[in-house]
Parts: sequence; C-alpha cells; structure tokens
Amino acid sequence: MNRLSITTVAFAMLAAPVFADGHASGDAAAGEKVFKKCKACHSIIADDGTKIQKGGRTGPNLYGVYDRVAGTFDGFKFGGSIVEAGEKGLMWNEADFVSYVADPKKFLATYLDDKKAKSKMSLKIKKEADAQNVWAYLVSVGPGAPASN
Repeated sequence: MNRLSITTVAFAMLAAPVFADGHASGDAAAGEKVFKKCKACHSIIADDGTKIQKGGRTGPNLYGVYDRVAGTFDGFKFGGSIVEAGEKGLMWNEADFVSYVADPKKFLATYLDDKKAKSKMSLKIKKEADAQNVWAYLVSVGPGAPASN
C-alpha cells in the first residue's frame, strides 16, 4: 500500500464516527439546550412510549427523524408542501434539516421549485451551529443511539 492509500484509509476510519447514526456533526449536549425552543411544538417520544422530551403536539414527534421521509409520521397531519417534498424524495439528513429549520418556507419553495410552497413551522433556527447541534441531539436520542453513560 502506498502512502496515499494509507492516508485515505486512516482518514476514512477517523471520520466514520462523525458520519454514523444520522450523520451528526454538531454537539448533542448543546442541541438539547436549543431544543427547549422546539419543544413548544415538538416532543421526542420513543416507539415504546418513553418520553425523552415531553413537548407540544403542534409539530410531529421527532424521535427517529433522521432518514425519515419528510411529511410522514403516523397520526400527524402534515401540510401539503412537506408531504409533496417527501413524495419527491426528501428524507431527513443533517444538511436538509439545517436548511429547513433556518427557513422552512424558503427551503420548501426551493426544494419543490414552487414559490407558493408553505410550511406550518414558524420557528426558525437561524444559527447553523444551533441547527447542527439540534440535529446531533435528535440523532443521539433516536433509535440505535449509543447508550448514555
């Protein structure tokens, strides 16, 4: 193996944890603090009923949101634009989540190429780092997350 191959393999091994479990690059502990703004509308409740974050019902449960098709969660009535985005292939990942929460209406208008697209979500998380941290938190408490110490 040449130096470039060894360097490439080493980089891939070191980067793997960053991209595992929903591709979270933020700080989950900081994201938990930012999530306090989100829980006015959203909760995080595990499939077995465990309440990770008790919150409002205006927005969908965010447990296991990563890799979920947008606009899908049994028992929640989504707006038409987010459902359409899911039907067109939008699955939540860090990059799309961060863009969406920065400006939900703008994100959907761009994704759907429809200036009339709407979002029911009114809160905007303008700071990219805050949005990345919330994503990291959601990934950390979702299914398949490592057990906490």
